[in-house]
Amino acid sequence: MITALDHVQLSAPPGSEALLRAFYGDILQMAELPRPATLDRRGGCWFAADGGRVQLYLGIEDAFRPTTKAHPGLAVDEIDEFAGRLETSGALVVWDTSLPPHRRFYTQDPVGNLLEFVEQQVAPVAMPATTAPVPAPSTESPKEHSYS
Repeated sequence: MITALDHVQLSAPPGSEALLRAFYGDILQMAELPRPATLDRRGGCWFAADGGRVQLYLGIEDAFRPTTKAHPGLAVDEIDEFAGRLETSGALVVWDTSLPPHRRFYTQDPVGNLLEFVEQQVAPVAMPATTAPVPAPSTESPKEHSYS
């Protein structure tokens, strides 16, 4: 049984650690986590928020290509403060109103990875217990986001 998401990993180009630390550490105010010594030679940075319950790893990839569709969705409080902090730093903030009643926006980290920030406006709905079979996934291609 899956109980939680341990971490999300995104890629970054070689030599981008200073940019990542400035963005994730200074602007988003995430704490940098120490990486195991066995991984130091690979480069990259690990960050955490909410006392370590939210972890985001950035691994160095020689053939780096930013994620422009797949992305982490980061739940936040005070979403306007986050958006303002990002805009002040020069990041583009694109609000998306297609998921009411939640408030959310998209931005990119300094190496071009897509990030979503969402503030829930109501308590999450509990999923009913069911023994019904899970339907097969759709074969239709996913709809492109309007921010692309």
